[in-house]
Formats: sequence, C-alpha cells, structure tokens
Amino acid sequence: MPAQLFQRAVEDHLAVFTRLQTLQPAATRIGARLAETLRSGGKLMFCGNGGSAADSQHLASELTGRFIDDRRPLAGLALSTDSSALTCIGNDYGFDAVFERQVRGLGRAGDALVLLSTSGRSANLLRAAEAARSAGITTIGLLGRNGGPLLALCDDAVVVPSETTARIQEAHIFIGHCWCAMIEQALGLDGNSVSSGKP
Repeated sequence: MPAQLFQRAVEDHLAVFTRLQTLQPAATRIGARLAETLRSGGKLMFCGNGGSAADSQHLASELTGRFIDDRRPLAGLALSTDSSALTCIGNDYGFDAVFERQVRGLGRAGDALVLLSTSGRSANLLRAAEAARSAGITTIGLLGRNGGPLLALCDDAVVVPSETTARIQEAHIFIGHCWCAMIEQALGLDGNSVSSGKP
C-alpha cells in the first residue's frame, strides 16, 4: 500500500511537471521582471499562508543569502516571518490584514510583491494585492488551480495546472528556484561581483 501511494505520487508529480513547459513564457517573462525590479533598486516581498508561507521564506532567503553563485545579497523579504507583526496585526486588525499592513508600511513604488497561493482565495492575500496595486507595487502571482480571484489582482502570474495542493507547491518551489537563477544570470551576479560590489 505505501509503495502504491508513493508510485501514484510520483506519477502525479511527473504529469504536472510535464505540463509546466506550457508555462515557460510566463515564467521567463516574470523572471526578467523580478530581475529588473532589483536592478532598479526595488525589493521583492513574498507572502503566502501555511506551506506557501514556508516557500515565501525559502525564496526570500535564496536572495538575501545565495542561490547558485557567491554574490552580494539581494533585497528579498518574506512577510510571514515576523511573529510580533503577525500577532499584533492579527490581534488588532484581524488575520485578513496581516500582509496588507506590512505591504503598506514596508512597500514602496517600484517594489514587487510575489503572492503564493494554491487556491488564490485567501482574503489576506487579496487585501495585500489590492494594497500593493494602490501603492504602485508590481503584483506577481504564483498560483494553482484556476488562479482564483487573486489572479485578477496580479500584474502577471504563473498558474500551475493542478488541483492537488502538494503538487502545486512542488511546482511553485521549482518555478521560484528558476526565478532565482534567472535573476542571478540577468544581473550578472557571480563570484567576481562579491569583491567588486557591483552587479
């Protein structure tokens, strides 16, 4: 039984990843857009709930740390990491406001907000996207299923063609890793950039 479960999961994963090839134009376009945001002095903010919060932190750390090459840190911020901010805002304004208020306080025109969601229906993400758009912040969706109502609030998005949360999240981190590689390549960040301090 466990072996069958494992095999079925592998088959489902491969089926989803085969369909990811259709997302290449959007993924490539967004990778270039994120690189340009950083090149222009903006920062990338990430937000999501549950597993998507963990993926947000993962991708932000690939920027402030490194992905492939040793290079200068890049401006990546996960809005799910500050427990004091989350509990303060959640307690005083409700959970639906936990990302919105951080976007309003920390975001600036020229930044980008990457919203990770397998359903596109989370109220706190919808409010964060609306706040970002009103502030001149680019909204990027990393979504699943049919994108949900969040898709309409994104300036650009990749929607993983699956109905299974686990498979969507596996694809999200793969696409996020591709974006990190695209950013490093587009900005010319390699080992030489650390000593020179230049992109």
